[in-house]
Amino acid sequence: MTLVTIGAWDVPKLRSFYKRLGWKETDWSSDNYSVFKNAGCMFSIWSIDELSKDAETTIPSDPGFFRGVTLAINLETREQVDVVLSEAEAAGAHVNRPASDRFWGERSGCFVDPKNNAWKVAYNPNATFDEKGAMLK
Repeated sequence: MTLVTIGAWDVPKLRSFYKRLGWKETDWSSDNYSVFKNAGCMFSIWSIDELSKDAETTIPSDPGFFRGVTLAINLETREQVDVVLSEAEAAGAHVNRPASDRFWGERSGCFVDPKNNAWKVAYNPNATFDEKGAMLK
């Protein structure tokens, strides 16, 4: 996977949220389409109207619904999970599952951004990363 695009009812609001998280935008970002650089995959935000036209699908009537997709931020240390969840909350996210240790060795928590896109923040002791921070396994 090289690019994940989410549809937004309010692109400038989500763009502002991810910038407050400290994510780095590309030069081709604008108020109508925003792209952020990440370790292994680009992340973009586009108008829900335009994205649904491009995908030739319908737009849900309720922007607060759960989309059945959770995006993930996998981290190299257990301690980073708490830090990232705190940063997300400070930037305007709602932490819906605080960080906790899971029985299989993971430490994780979840938040939703200001437009209800679900994110999992996790440390998995079995994960490995390359020199750029992209997850290898």
